[in-house]
Amino acid sequence: MLKEVAMYKLFKMVLMYNVFALVAVMPCLVAASDFRITHEFNVTNPPGNIAVSQNGRVFMSNHFFYGPKNKIVEVLKSGEAVAYPNERFSQSLNPVLGVVVDEKNILWMLETAAGREKSGRLIGWDTEKKSLYKIIYLALPAVPENSFLNDLAVDRKHEAVYITDTAQAHNSGLIVVDLKTGEVRRVLSGSKFTRPENIDMTINGRVVTLGKEAARIGVNPITIDSKNEWLYFAPMTGTKLYRLKTADLLDHYLTDAQLAQRVETYADKPISDGITIDDANNIYISDITNDAIGYIDADRKYHVLFKDSKKLSWVDGFAAGAGNRIFATVNELHKSSVLNNGKDISSGKYYIVDFDALSKTTVGR
Repeated sequence: MLKEVAMYKLFKMVLMYNVFALVAVMPCLVAASDFRITHEFNVTNPPGNIAVSQNGRVFMSNHFFYGPKNKIVEVLKSGEAVAYPNERFSQSLNPVLGVVVDEKNILWMLETAAGREKSGRLIGWDTEKKSLYKIIYLALPAVPENSFLNDLAVDRKHEAVYITDTAQAHNSGLIVVDLKTGEVRRVLSGSKFTRPENIDMTINGRVVTLGKEAARIGVNPITIDSKNEWLYFAPMTGTKLYRLKTADLLDHYLTDAQLAQRVETYADKPISDGITIDDANNIYISDITNDAIGYIDADRKYHVLFKDSKKLSWVDGFAAGAGNRIFATVNELHKSSVLNNGKDISSGKYYIVDFDALSKTTVGR
């Protein structure tokens, strides 16, 4: 009898220990709450990518597939989207997609290559001083004539910016910008890490098209960890997420072939547009063929966080904000005329959503 009592007490102790252990790790495994819609827009301000400052200011590029006048807006707490820094500046830009606010409160805007010179620009605007911080021109030979400058990651530790140039399937690549010298280098152009895979992007039973052919879109999603040690990137039309050390990207002595040997296949992923990362290296990712937001955990496994066919219809860009929140734009891009054989069938309702991160966040990711 005494032996049975002792065994029962031991069983209870083991059970309680396991319960406490499970509760202790649960915040790292699941989001604290569902996503919420924080802003709703119409076709005047169709969201592209999003940037959130340390003091909570929200900036957004308007996606040029819908033809908006303003390229960059600030989304006020009232919900109003106003041209930033003013209408003249915002409307004078070539189309802009990638936007990031760094830890120094510089809003970086990635202007696509267009016009007679076929050059884009990396534009930094000081949101505190309300003045131009820096302009770096992105042109030949680093930026080819078929360039499609898409997204960016900012690394102020090394004073560098890393850009995804989707271009076309055969020459999609990364661009490395030195913020001190203005040097612009193209790397991994046409590599297996930046080219799209030969798979269809099927959403709600329809194959997404580009130029009347099934879309094959190269390197697009990109983010950098909180220590500025690893850069994560992937083709949109692809099933793998890759990463590369920033030290290798910044090493001028490495040839492109040597750099390619240092790329690490990090994890499986869905077809995706945007990504961001928290301090525990959970990578949040748009799952555009499933109307979902997911994440890749530290064990390199993909999980679905949220799924909603109406409110998460093509999640585009992400930003990590203060207070351990993740922000994302939703824009039904597959229903735009550019990706739907010339016919715009979107609802005209687009969103910013946010949700609790799985861990602490660093602004500028």
